[in-house]
Amino acid sequence: MSLLKKNDLVSVRVGKDRGKKGKILEVMPKKDQALVEGVNFVKRHTRQRRQDQKGGILTMERPLSLSKLQYICNRCGRPVRLGVKVATDGSKTRICRRCKGEVT
Repeated sequence: MSLLKKNDLVSVRVGKDRGKKGKILEVMPKKDQALVEGVNFVKRHTRQRRQDQKGGILTMERPLSLSKLQYICNRCGRPVRLGVKVATDGSKTRICRRCKGEVT
């Protein structure tokens, strides 16, 4: 189970895009992957299938493994690990492990 959610600001920790930051556009929990804005671009070669369609080389974003991403805390401004705090009424909130602040 991942604590990362849609619209979270994350940093890429490993791979060709190491150090880049972006916002999560989509999380795929069954595949354990996430699509991050402006990260992990690949080139796809396509050919013209219809008269109105264009062929060529398309640049598109591909999903990354969640294990390669780390949340960027709003207070700390640094990549941090996330934890879960359970309230007395049973509700759960995400917290920053570094500054112990609540994550929105």
